[in-house]
Amino acid sequence: MPYPAEFLEALGELGLAPRPDTPVDLVRDALNDLYRFELRRLRDRHRRGEVPKPQFIEMVVVLRKKYWLLTLPLPGWRKICEPTSSP
Repeated sequence: MPYPAEFLEALGELGLAPRPDTPVDLVRDALNDLYRFELRRLRDRHRRGEVPKPQFIEMVVVLRKKYWLLTLPLPGWRKICEPTSSP
């Protein structure tokens, strides 16, 4: 399962380094878990009053950009990362 260079670069920046045989579902789930963890941590900081609302909104946008690979649904990941069968 060859991951494109763009995927490997984005994943590496987040501390994920899938091997070529790492299942796509597992990688995407790990990425989603990291995103949700960071989003919840940010939300909790906002609720405690550490992050004002305008800054909170900006920080959520930054997180979404950081985790841009999640904009691609799992079937898209499979299409891009899984080898196709030759007839």
